Amino acid sequence: EVQLQASGGGLVQAGGSLRLSCAASGFTFEDYTVGWFRQAPGKEREGVSCISGSAGSTYYGDSVKGRVTISRNNADNTVYLQMNSLKPEDTAVYYCNAVSTMKVNYWGQGTQVTVSS
Repeated sequence: EVQLQASGGGLVQAGGSLRLSCAASGFTFEDYTVGWFRQAPGKEREGVSCISGSAGSTYYGDSVKGRVTISRNNADNTVYLQMNSLKPEDTAVYYCNAVSTMKVNYWGQGTQVTVSS
């Protein structure tokens, strides 16, 4: 059974940090690019960051660039998103997504991040 389990969300004050984790099982993890997306109430889903299967390539959205770092441990089938200097506008449900070169696509359930001002 394919699973993507996102965790690490919570309530934090502005300027604080959170580390999100996305734990995968049921597929060949290193063959997949993994990304984080977020969706705030009333807004469209937004791409936050992604990392290639080998971790050789990363992408950061303009709204988070310089404040977040994505990494992965293929031995543990986990991708991490370290978020620093959090702002109230970072408040959203964060989802992880895994996509292969053959466009096989998996989504995990979301984890809520709330940043208070």
